[in-house]
Amino acid sequence: MKRFLLALMGMIIGLATTSVMGATLGVVVGATPAAGAIALDSIAVGTSLMGGLAPTGALRAGLYPEAYTGELIKAFRAAEAAVGWYNKIRSYDQYVEKDIIHMVDIGADPEVLVNNTTYPLEIETLEDGDVAVKLDKFQTKPTRVTDDELHAIGYDKMASVVERHKEAFSERKFSRAIHSIAPAEHKAKTPVLLTTGEVVDDRKRLTRSDIIALKKAFDKAKIPAQGRILVLCADHVADLLEQDQKFAAQYYNYESGAISRLYGFEVYEFDECPYFNTTTKKKLAYGAVPTTTDRQSSVAFSLKRTMKANGSTKTYLQEAANNPTTQENLFSMRTYTLCLPTKAEGLGAIVSAPKPAAPAGGGGNG
Repeated sequence: MKRFLLALMGMIIGLATTSVMGATLGVVVGATPAAGAIALDSIAVGTSLMGGLAPTGALRAGLYPEAYTGELIKAFRAAEAAVGWYNKIRSYDQYVEKDIIHMVDIGADPEVLVNNTTYPLEIETLEDGDVAVKLDKFQTKPTRVTDDELHAIGYDKMASVVERHKEAFSERKFSRAIHSIAPAEHKAKTPVLLTTGEVVDDRKRLTRSDIIALKKAFDKAKIPAQGRILVLCADHVADLLEQDQKFAAQYYNYESGAISRLYGFEVYEFDECPYFNTTTKKKLAYGAVPTTTDRQSSVAFSLKRTMKANGSTKTYLQEAANNPTTQENLFSMRTYTLCLPTKAEGLGAIVSAPKPAAPAGGGGNG
């Protein structure tokens, strides 16, 4: 704000100066003082907007980190709304303090007595505790933009740089979110199933029967039927498109990001779903390189067992005016965000099963 006021003051002083000079020149050339002042002010404004002779910062806003930060926050919110499955997850933003969220660790459920005849009833205490969770910190490496670049090109290079930083953040944010939501391994309340369809390339296709099997596993685990989400990876979307005409019709006519509803799941698509080891049914670490025994998954979760939270966002800018030797602008960003299950249940995955190994000794030419 202070820099903006200084820039505004500079603009006013600059216009006052050119007005006086213009009035004087108007008298010299035989015109009215007002005409001379208007003419020279117009020239000053034009040259300033084109990067001409007006003093730096006199007639343009400059590069303000606060403005970039505000625009980035708006962009992040718009990106969240566009990713349908992420937008569905309950937000805990209001509970974030200093990029830390405080959650209540709820103790055991109360014991339920049926047809009790013993009194007085035994009193029990349900212990709850506070769990402080620090949001993940995302940072970008600084990008260099020289004054020579800004002077030579015909478009807003800084706006382009800011947009690329924002897109990089969004990609990492959503891929990490779906990885965090996916179950760590196969258990009764976090089922990890393998596909059972025909073999294509090095894996078995996803079928409707596989989604029905996941529904059955959720039902057995007593996961609430309302709020079930299924996020299909690209391979599994392709499998259903090739096998199922009804699914294909729904896929090509969706508007809100949701493809359709299948067996109680609201279905979405996202290509950055995590990989699992098909032997152990355990999830690979975030960023780990898949091996021959690993395949990509589709992820299912209950909205009642997931949360997201956004903390502070800040931009960092070192202007060329403060770098007399290099005359370059440096820009980077930092934001805090988190998405994870509130409880290790109501999560599931369907993993592409590997192509069966060929029978030993078969396939020889004799």
